[in-house]
Amino acid sequence: MPAPLRIGTRASPLALWQARHVSQLLTGVRNRRIEIVEIQTAGDQVRDVPLAAIGGEGVFTKAIQDALLANVADVAVHSLKDLPTVAAPGLVLAAVPERGPTGDALVSRKHLSFAALPQGATLASSSLRRRAQMAHRRPDLKLVDIRGNVDTRLRKLVEQDLDGIILAEAGLKRLGLAADITEVLDASWMLPAVGQGALGLECRAADAATRTCLGQIDHASTHAAVLAERAMLRELGGGCHVPIGAAASVLNDALTIRGAVLSPDGTRRIEAQLAGKTSDADAIGRELAANLLAKGARELLKG
Repeated sequence: MPAPLRIGTRASPLALWQARHVSQLLTGVRNRRIEIVEIQTAGDQVRDVPLAAIGGEGVFTKAIQDALLANVADVAVHSLKDLPTVAAPGLVLAAVPERGPTGDALVSRKHLSFAALPQGATLASSSLRRRAQMAHRRPDLKLVDIRGNVDTRLRKLVEQDLDGIILAEAGLKRLGLAADITEVLDASWMLPAVGQGALGLECRAADAATRTCLGQIDHASTHAAVLAERAMLRELGGGCHVPIGAAASVLNDALTIRGAVLSPDGTRRIEAQLAGKTSDADAIGRELAANLLAKGARELLKG
């Protein structure tokens, strides 16, 4: 019997959903049974401080990447928004399955919409990107940090008597919590994170069999869209310490991407948009970054 295909993942309910989803996608394209290997990351171990304070980039991915390199796992399933844009030596992003919803969702037990929030309302989010865009839209709001898995944050919404929290639409829907969504925020002002709603499947670069297997569940349009978004972020070099949002879409062979860089307090927002062929996705993302820098984003990126 061939060795099992080992899928490395975080142990949170959402991460396990994602790993099982990938396992189901692989049904029919593999001749090996699948095992799920749960791995604790730095982001899981430290939950009482903001992500940027514990290193930010890679806190949810590096331990799983290390497991790949140590041959403890064969496939890493990441929320693509957590995966650094610079490839780890010896690893390759082998597939990006079809993307889920990309929006940011308001969850509130008190108010019917973001626009209906009263003056000075308290909203919580762990994302600097979300807080900066909310501050830009509504400078009157009180914005606080919140950590923990989805269930923990929903509990804190009530325990801390918050006016609302902001969570990824995809995560809520994947966990069967769509009914908790008060409103999906308008992407015209709340741009998602790079790669939001998409999964990134990594494996060892030298593992040709696994690369071929994963390639069969790659979604070309999604892969092109996130390639452009990730190229933009990589060129800007802001990581998770600067509020950066992006949204790319593909129609036939045409790719359109919109990106924004903000100051952490939301007082400044620089935005640009670009379009081109999907075959030029990486170049389009890099050109969009250059346009943002030319408009003044470099000053914001310096903090």
